[in-house]
Amino acid sequence: MLNPESGLDSLREALAGIDAWGARFAAVSVSSPTGILASHGDTARVLGVASITKLTTAWTVLVALEEGTISLEDPLGPPGSTVAHLLAHAGGWGFDTEEVLAAPGTRRIYSNTGYEALARHLEERAGIPFATYLREAVLEPLGMRSSELRGSAAKDLFASVDDLMLFVEELRRPRLVDPSTAEQACTVRFAGLGGVLPGWGRQDPCDWGYGPEIRGSKAPHWSGTNAPAATLGHFGGSGTFVWLDPDSGIGCVALGDRPFGDWALRVWPAFSDRVRTAAEALV
Repeated sequence: MLNPESGLDSLREALAGIDAWGARFAAVSVSSPTGILASHGDTARVLGVASITKLTTAWTVLVALEEGTISLEDPLGPPGSTVAHLLAHAGGWGFDTEEVLAAPGTRRIYSNTGYEALARHLEERAGIPFATYLREAVLEPLGMRSSELRGSAAKDLFASVDDLMLFVEELRRPRLVDPSTAEQACTVRFAGLGGVLPGWGRQDPCDWGYGPEIRGSKAPHWSGTNAPAATLGHFGGSGTFVWLDPDSGIGCVALGDRPFGDWALRVWPAFSDRVRTAAEALV
């Protein structure tokens, strides 16, 4: 039987691998259903988390859906596209443009434009700024007190590891939305669509939920080579990622300030594999 202290040392050693990322600042934390297992670095420090923002934006949209402010069927985006399409990057818009690259529901095209449109749509229906809705619907109820949206709903959330760990717990055991709504968000929507996972190349299928990316059969993948297909989360161009294995309940938040690049393709999968293996030995 694994000695708990030895196992914890192994996890701490795995987490310390973030120091080799080449970032000026980096911190990481791992949790299980019983709480935080281990952390490394200043987990209270706030920095931009880039596209991880989309997780909190999507959850804000889910709250609005349950409140009746908007619906998944609302037309939004290119002709034939809806709120549901944009949440799952299936509306057809390009990455940062309103150029229509595909018919809705036919291709997975990762789009900041789609998420910014979702925020404007909710803002118009609610009659309050999207940042206010996000704060009141998600950040404050979860206790994410250091987090703040400072611009685009696609990429401008500022947060800490500690705060994002609170969001991981919401993914693990939702309390802001009904579990059935969370299940919809965290399972594949518009199944079978192929597409390009930014930085990681063509993936067929390129699975996505209503906000969270779903690992599925993607390879290579930033969450590691041994990540179960149900693993969900998001990474950001600021050198950050969040993943949760819903089967084991193990979640990881890693934030850094080295912009995403080829280095991440080399480092992230092995780092996540090692962290996951060490954490699984403790739960």
